[in-house]
Amino acid sequence: MQFLKNKKEIGAIGEEIVVSLLEEKGVTVLERNFRCRFGEIDVIARDGDKLVFIEVKTRKSRKYGVPEEAVDYRKQRKLRSLAAYYLAKHAVRASGCRFDVYSVCLNKDDTLESVRVLENCF
Repeated sequence: MQFLKNKKEIGAIGEEIVVSLLEEKGVTVLERNFRCRFGEIDVIARDGDKLVFIEVKTRKSRKYGVPEEAVDYRKQRKLRSLAAYYLAKHAVRASGCRFDVYSVCLNKDDTLESVRVLENCF
């Protein structure tokens, strides 16, 4: 009998997929699931001389739309605030930063169906 996975478990699968993709591209993952009192950033990475703040959205169904649609203006504003907090608290040298969204769709058996990368999207 196959048990249904909760949102946190599905999200963890998506994040594992994204980290693997980043490492294949030569991007250095600095932190995963950075948490502070304001919220969480899924992945913080270095791509060349840029610092990248990555939001991962994973879905097993498109019943409610594609995953990246969940990164609305409110979520973008929150991610910007979290990134500012991270930069203030950590001495990270970078020539700039960007925000990427990785939209991961899984099949019913939790295998990868597709990944859509929205680079520097807000």
